[in-house]
Amino acid sequence: MDPLHFTIAVAPLAVYLLLVGLINLSRTPFVTTGARDTAALGIALCGFAVIGPMELFHPEAAAGRFHGWVWVLLLIFYSLTISLMILLMRPRLVIYNTTLDQFIPVIRNLVSRLDKESRWAGDSVVLPNLGIQLSVEAFNPLRNVQLVATGTRQSFEAWRILENELVADLKQVRGTCSAYGFVLIAFSVLAGITMTVWMISDPQSVLQALHEMLRR
Repeated sequence: MDPLHFTIAVAPLAVYLLLVGLINLSRTPFVTTGARDTAALGIALCGFAVIGPMELFHPEAAAGRFHGWVWVLLLIFYSLTISLMILLMRPRLVIYNTTLDQFIPVIRNLVSRLDKESRWAGDSVVLPNLGIQLSVEAFNPLRNVQLVATGTRQSFEAWRILENELVADLKQVRGTCSAYGFVLIAFSVLAGITMTVWMISDPQSVLQALHEMLRR
């Protein structure tokens, strides 16, 4: 692999890991939606899509007509594919930097406040007045908890209310920094140094690879 392809593949992933690492070093839980989380992951992996499927199935006929601009069309197609996946997903909230033991008391108090008729069954809960059915899923080693919709009939407006209230309630929660964050940041910095050194040490190879990509 030449330095250009390595940089294209690793650079977006390194930025993503840096951001996730910084989130894990925070003492305050971070709440995001499943759509934003998936979009961020899609951007992180776009480099691998470029040097993988996009180059492997490169449309030669379109490249002959649009030249280097065909890469813009391919990236648009990739973004539309990610957007379609997001639209087909069920509602989901992702809470970084918290454990299940820390999160359960918060979500139970919040659910009872939002809907007096809410009913729990194990790790699942139904809020009939809001039109929400969800389950609590956790991965404690990474200090990550998710609220995942379990039914097809969901109120998206109610999910937005749940997200806003959850963000407000979790501001009062304080945890500890995760060593996992240091690992992600270290990997991101190492990848950044490797990319920079390799690009600078072999500029001729970078220009040649770029020329070949744009001429395909």
